[in-house]
Amino acid sequence: MPAEQPHFLLAAITSRRYLISEWPWRALFSVLTALPVVGIAALLLTPVTVVGTAAIVKLTGAGLHGPTLLSLAGLATFTLAAFGTLLAAPFAAVERRRLGIVDPRPLEPVPRADSVASWIGARYADAASWRELLFLVLLGTVAPVVYGTLAFATFITGTLIISPLLVPRELDGGPVTITMGPWQADTPAQAIPFALLGLALLPVLAYLTGLLAAGHAATARALLGGTGQAELREVARSRTRLVDAFDAERRRIERDLHDGAQHRLTSLTLQLGVARLDLADDTPAAAALDRATTEAKDLMVLLRDLVHGISPQTLADLGLPAALRDLAERSPLDVTVTVAPQVADRYPARVENTAYFVASEALGNVAKHARTGAAAIRLARHGDLLVVEVRDEGAGGADPMRGTGLTGLADRVAAVGGRLLLSSPAGGPTLVRVELPCLS
Repeated sequence: MPAEQPHFLLAAITSRRYLISEWPWRALFSVLTALPVVGIAALLLTPVTVVGTAAIVKLTGAGLHGPTLLSLAGLATFTLAAFGTLLAAPFAAVERRRLGIVDPRPLEPVPRADSVASWIGARYADAASWRELLFLVLLGTVAPVVYGTLAFATFITGTLIISPLLVPRELDGGPVTITMGPWQADTPAQAIPFALLGLALLPVLAYLTGLLAAGHAATARALLGGTGQAELREVARSRTRLVDAFDAERRRIERDLHDGAQHRLTSLTLQLGVARLDLADDTPAAAALDRATTEAKDLMVLLRDLVHGISPQTLADLGLPAALRDLAERSPLDVTVTVAPQVADRYPARVENTAYFVASEALGNVAKHARTGAAAIRLARHGDLLVVEVRDEGAGGADPMRGTGLTGLADRVAAVGGRLLLSSPAGGPTLVRVELPCLS
């Protein structure tokens, strides 16, 4: 099976195929599109950076002198704090769009304000706005230095590569000489090693460009990406869709079994009974038909139980409390069902199916592993949570790592936004508690 391709730059850099992939070109495009943004941010923050730098030099070099300079530095800082969150908004919007060049993973959506006044108020009250201001400050101060360093490295590499074309030219009336440490080149032939060195540095330059673009993107994601829950929410949505698809498939199978196989088996049983009426009781064929009829009836019971386990009709018709009582009656255990007064008869289908599924599987685990003949189900409502508890006084020691299905139950519950809690000390009792969000 081929390895999964990295889907953002920071992961792609660690791949051995990085240089022959699309990512170096995407990193280069990201750097080129960042240059005007960095330039505008640096120009916008020039009054703050110049005055602040001068104040630092004055303070460190000549003591606490220069009140005018200190006043200007304070005024610049105050202006940045007063209007910076407003100025940072367009930069943040541009960076969020540029981020897709090297990191297409989703970001937190930016809330839309109802009016200009509410938007301005949110710019000062929301912590995300101050993170955007910090990003703007980094764009105007740190980014120019970093991007300037990359530009200098690019200039040196490019000069080395074209050095054989430079040395024949004359500059200010004299020939051009390229010097690097103890080596120098006055002729194109002497400059060939410099060109080869420049070509050898191209992969290094590609990695430096990728690291710069990835660092820029990582900083943008950290400061502009909200709480970082967008991907988690998308995973939760996908898991919920899978649960819904699973429930729909269960209902389809139940319908096919009930409307198809069960009816045909009923017809077969009736035909066997009619055929039996034409035979004498003491004939071998009559005994064979009796056995076939008995097996068909047993198979009908088995199929009926199977259909009920897939999609219990009681749950669809009467709701969760009635379905849990029916589940207790069908269980080989002595099961007590307690329903709190605040529990309603009906809840969203997803919640009902999950709660019933967990209760059924938990009772199955009790029957298989707990070495006890009794269990208790409790259904309650606490605020916006529907709580289902299955308790037994058996041997205890339930461990999700031992293949008892508890991990699958926890995944099923998590898919609808709930959680599963387990208490099972050695010697018992065992308590499985499920909390499902339910606003209705």
